[in-house]
Amino acid sequence: MLEIERKYLLETMDWKDEFIQSVTHIKQAYLFEDEDKSVRIRIRSDKAYMTIKMGKGVTRNEFEYLIPVSDADEMIEKAALLCLEKDRYVVQYLESTWEIDVFKGKYEGLVLAEIELNNENEEFQLPAWIGEEVTNDPTYLNVNLFKNL
Repeated sequence: MLEIERKYLLETMDWKDEFIQSVTHIKQAYLFEDEDKSVRIRIRSDKAYMTIKMGKGVTRNEFEYLIPVSDADEMIEKAALLCLEKDRYVVQYLESTWEIDVFKGKYEGLVLAEIELNNENEEFQLPAWIGEEVTNDPTYLNVNLFKNL
């Protein structure tokens, strides 16, 4: 499966004026990571996933599997992993669905917006609250934020 997404910093918090479809607390850790692949455990409310990502840039391979929350908790505990935590807001803006991640803990104050696309050249309208694109900046990859916890 391919994940095609673009990632942005936010210019303002005016996205909260848009239609918020949902809010979910996310806790995630990485069992393995290197320059272009990773294995992630993510607990999202009452569900957990193991995700394998491969590649760089706008388009990456992504394989995601539902696992029991108890297994996710045990893997995090047994591996003594720190967790990256954030609240994810799903926001509808015109024809597009945006995911806004509001980070907690060490990254309090960091807010990133992502949009998933059908192809790399898909056109979409940027909301006024979108700032600099950071899709190709490795600083803002969750795996790199995790490494710096």
